Amino acid sequence: MKQIALVLLAVSLHAYGQEQKPAGPPPTLRSVLLEQLRTTHNVKDWFVPANIAVEGLTAEQANWTDGHNHSAGQLAYHLVFWNREELAKFKGEPPEKYSGHNDDTFNNFDSKKWADTVRQLDQVLTDWEKAVESADDQTLAKWAGTIARIGTHNAYHIGQIIYVRKLQGSWDPEKGVK
Repeated sequence: MKQIALVLLAVSLHAYGQEQKPAGPPPTLRSVLLEQLRTTHNVKDWFVPANIAVEGLTAEQANWTDGHNHSAGQLAYHLVFWNREELAKFKGEPPEKYSGHNDDTFNNFDSKKWADTVRQLDQVLTDWEKAVESADDQTLAKWAGTIARIGTHNAYHIGQIIYVRKLQGSWDPEKGVK
């Protein structure tokens, strides 16, 4: 019984210690989805967003791999591909043609185009935010689960980018992950 009480106390203290947002209007589906998209794009919150994760990374560093994990560049390229793919579907446009093999969404990364990959990542994430801002409520309701999973997918791979950068020694812990 003491263990349960200690766990409950620890969880409540942790929750209390989290940064509290000021009270305001109740969240809407749109505001929740936008918050998820923005915190995986360029708004630092509980974790590092994409723009900070790739900031200052050279093409050589973006191409580096430990032989077991994808490179930061491959991960960023993968995020560009899948965000574009789903955004096209959201807008009712035909998605990019590809082989159907997810490995290609990592392995077609070209380090010579690293600066362009970074720009494309920022652009597609911005485009997602604009699309959610302007979508009607019915479309948002229909797509809410997919958009939420996109945010989760982005966060997952951003974490991998930081992990790879930590392995290679190119991550500045002052940017958010010690």
